Amino acid sequence: MFAYRKRPKLPRQTGFTLIEVMIVVAIVGILAAIAYPSYMEHIRKGNRADAEASLMQLSQFMERYYTGTGRYSKTAGGTDVPDSPAPPFPTGTPYTFSITVNSAGTSYTAIATPNSPGVMANDKCGNLTLTNTGLKGQSGTGVTTADCWRR
Repeated sequence: MFAYRKRPKLPRQTGFTLIEVMIVVAIVGILAAIAYPSYMEHIRKGNRADAEASLMQLSQFMERYYTGTGRYSKTAGGTDVPDSPAPPFPTGTPYTFSITVNSAGTSYTAIATPNSPGVMANDKCGNLTLTNTGLKGQSGTGVTTADCWRR
């Protein structure tokens, strides 16, 4: 009798075709194109909230200084910002902070300016401002102050 040798079964080749891979890449690209702008706006809102908190902290510093000296400037009738104790200008944030005092030393405006280039370069709110009366503002166009200040 003859002994037949059975051929070993070759495993069936599995994998993805080029068309399937291209479809998946296209779907991922579409999802990324939709999700990325939303993600960046979320980052901007978080940075804006940090800037608002820093402006509030600067405002509290100026009010404490006013309580002790009766003016917002170092010298009577001056526009110079107090430096002792130094105002808490935050560093390492996407904003640059400054304070301007009027010529009589009786009012101030704290300003948060977005740094460019960076995440905040396309921020719709622009500069955020806070005055000694608590008036909040922004320099962006097409948005309201309520849209930019969430507090």
